[in-house]
Amino acid sequence: MAERLAAHTTLRVGGPAGAWVEPESEAELIEVVRTADEAGEPLLVLGGGSNVVVGDAGFPGTVVHTGRLRGIHTEDVAACAGAFINVAAGEPWDAFVAETISRRQVGIEALSGIPGLVGATPIQNVGAYGQEVSQTIARVRVYDRQEQRVVTRAAVDCHFGYRRSLFKALPDRFVVLSVSFQFRLGTMSEPVRYGELARALGIEPGTRAPMVDVRQAVLELRRGKGMVLNADDHDTWSAGSFFTNPLVSAAVAAGLPSDAPRYPQPDGTVKTSAAWLIEHAGFSRGYGSGLARISTKHSLALTNRGGATTAELLELARQVREGVEEAYGVRLVPEPVLVCATLSDA
Repeated sequence: MAERLAAHTTLRVGGPAGAWVEPESEAELIEVVRTADEAGEPLLVLGGGSNVVVGDAGFPGTVVHTGRLRGIHTEDVAACAGAFINVAAGEPWDAFVAETISRRQVGIEALSGIPGLVGATPIQNVGAYGQEVSQTIARVRVYDRQEQRVVTRAAVDCHFGYRRSLFKALPDRFVVLSVSFQFRLGTMSEPVRYGELARALGIEPGTRAPMVDVRQAVLELRRGKGMVLNADDHDTWSAGSFFTNPLVSAAVAAGLPSDAPRYPQPDGTVKTSAAWLIEHAGFSRGYGSGLARISTKHSLALTNRGGATTAELLELARQVREGVEEAYGVRLVPEPVLVCATLSDA
């Protein structure tokens, strides 16, 4: 029986894989990818399935799951330079975050509770509560499918930006094998700049707190929004935030209601809140009439209430996107990767 991809995504939607492979090593992964490429066969590399929406018809080619590529290796630790850590793509992200805190390695404590595997984090430049993974990434080791060789790209060559990277821009070219991080050593977090997190910690924005306290506060905040996986809670059957926070021109930002959030960016654009736009366009928490609905805990999460199809989920996403665009002239962009599925109604 074909492997159903719904069993391997946090949204729990998606049809069967043409073939399902779980390599035990980097060499085996590369060989599977190379063989598929040489045969001209469609290939999907899947990690934790937390940032992907797969169509109801499934994926017609080979799906390669990276979850068995494990290993965390300390390359160097020095009081002056910090810790340099190499992590295999298949390591679970949140367990790695917890380990860095226990080892007094500072820099990703606010990224606690995010589902998925380490190899996916540089692709999306995962971020939350004022931190982005690119702030601690030193280099990313990848298999270049075009050149058929393993290469290492320094962080500066990964073209990181808000929820973007070179790897996301060229999804059919690179397969992440491992990620190297450089951390400052200590017990206190990086400065907490995200207001909601600072309030939860009872500190002023821009100050530090014990990393263990930051992790606990982040986990509590995420649980309150349905953003920590729980098989018994349908609000967590999601891909996290379904839409990115829009980056708009200063002119568009000026045309938004006075109470709309505005965060000026270095390039002159202005970031606003997708959640604010969604709620104020009339899409309240719990919105929907079928098995695909907006989370009752967070307006940015589109959830599967049990038995939803991808088609139902994407129809809800279209309603939200079109409603926001009609109300505010801002077109929301989906954050998850759409596989054999499309949000376009053109």
